[in-house]
Amino acid sequence: MSQAWTGTYTVTAALPYANGPIHIGHIAGVYLPADIYTRYLRSTRQRVVFVCGSDEHGVPITISAMKAKTTPQNIVDEYHVKNREAFKTLGISFDIFSRTSLPQHHQMATAFFSKLVDQGDLILQNSIQYYDPTQRLFLADRYIQGTCPKCHFDSAYGDQCEACGTTLNPTDLLNPHSVLSQAKPVLKPTKHWYLRLDKYQKWLEAWTTQKKGHWKNNVYSQCQAWLDQGLQPRAVTRDLDWGVPVPGSKGKVLYVWFEAPIGYITATKIWATNCGQDWRPFWQDPRTKLVHFVGKDNIVFHCIVFPTMLKAHGDYILPHNVPSNEFLNLEGKKISTSRQWAVWLHEYLEKYPDKQDVLRYVLCANTPETKDSNFTWKDFKDKHNSDLVGILANFVYRTLVLTHRYFQGRVPSKHTESTADHEVYCQLQQIPQRVGTAITQYKFREALNAFMSLPRIGNKYLATTAPWASIGRDNQRASSILYTALQIVAHIALIGIPFLPFTCQRLSNLLRLPELYWDQAGRTDLLPAGHELQQPYFLFEKITDWP
Repeated sequence: MSQAWTGTYTVTAALPYANGPIHIGHIAGVYLPADIYTRYLRSTRQRVVFVCGSDEHGVPITISAMKAKTTPQNIVDEYHVKNREAFKTLGISFDIFSRTSLPQHHQMATAFFSKLVDQGDLILQNSIQYYDPTQRLFLADRYIQGTCPKCHFDSAYGDQCEACGTTLNPTDLLNPHSVLSQAKPVLKPTKHWYLRLDKYQKWLEAWTTQKKGHWKNNVYSQCQAWLDQGLQPRAVTRDLDWGVPVPGSKGKVLYVWFEAPIGYITATKIWATNCGQDWRPFWQDPRTKLVHFVGKDNIVFHCIVFPTMLKAHGDYILPHNVPSNEFLNLEGKKISTSRQWAVWLHEYLEKYPDKQDVLRYVLCANTPETKDSNFTWKDFKDKHNSDLVGILANFVYRTLVLTHRYFQGRVPSKHTESTADHEVYCQLQQIPQRVGTAITQYKFREALNAFMSLPRIGNKYLATTAPWASIGRDNQRASSILYTALQIVAHIALIGIPFLPFTCQRLSNLLRLPELYWDQAGRTDLLPAGHELQQPYFLFEKITDWP
């Protein structure tokens, strides 16, 4: 099955703040969809790099350090390792998980900033900024809290309301106060560098118009809302000590939303150097497709701000797509890190070390693609027992047990082909295409459901053909039935890799399969006659008491 387009992909996943652990909302909205997409690309033999890393600067880091009575460096060192290992354990297959505190990133971000200054795309302007008279320092956006003017949430930050997701300026807040001292801040003059978004308004309008019908509706609509309001210059520096220093400006650093996306490029360069490749095709070849996976709170930065930076710089490609998702709720309530209402990834993996694919399956089935979705432990248990145990594992186990019982654990020969067999082989031709099309359209729930039709078809096929009833009276028919059933099992091992990588690897081991690629799907001889199989076991065990 050849793909319509072959080439190079650069896939990025939003850099998580290294001030706390990853929770399942992050996984469902960003990292799992990105991993499924990347694993599919690799299986179709595309050239792809999948980059991410810790966002280690900015006020969330300093606030966490302040609360823990430690240094920002200690905070980022702790959570960079913790999150990197949690991602790895879940099977999120980054080619590199970098960090923005590295010297290479500081150099990259500084050079990027200096080029835009030299070109006149960054301008120095006087501004009025909130100042804490008690602490005697200017307050970055996250050091200010107040009431959101849109939803009236009383703990919104100066850059964004966590309750409704609205992007804010500190002066938008009602009844603002300093996070550091609780004092009422005062406005004082300062100077900052500003990105000339207004200069690129017409270009952005033309560029985003080309994305209509191609980008997801929620992404396109949010971009248009910003453009309709008219873009204004946006500050790219802050009065802080922790971050990438602004050249020639003491006490100022690059704002994280400016320097963190540059971290994608830095990470790609580091990865390429480490594996002896050229990084430039991934960021400078116009044929390369750059895809950003982000949450809806990052849409503006990846669809308006970062593209403007890339366009202004002139040396880099622009995003092909930004498939942002909505938010995942927990038991009907919004996930909140501050209120400790979350399922933390590292804790789940420590408590249930052999259930990575169960979490991947349930989160994919609940991907918040077009609206907020909900995670419940009851649904987790139900999907595990009904889908993974009752449908997938049951079909695989029955097929392998029958093969061992009647054919000594070797793939039997195909002697006949009935109407039922023909229908199965037609499905084996169609399902991989359905799964792949859905994945490339960022419809991951649809893709998962298409994949699960394989074991559903298998169970129905076994029930209809009843190979055990043919043993002794028509062994050739029984042989042909199990041959067909085993081809379905082999396709599960191949097509399921993006969703259930650990399970599919175990299944491949059971089947003694070589490494397979997507273009081999649809074949009726993935398991040739006479091929020896391992002793079967159940891929998933039923949950009786959870969590």
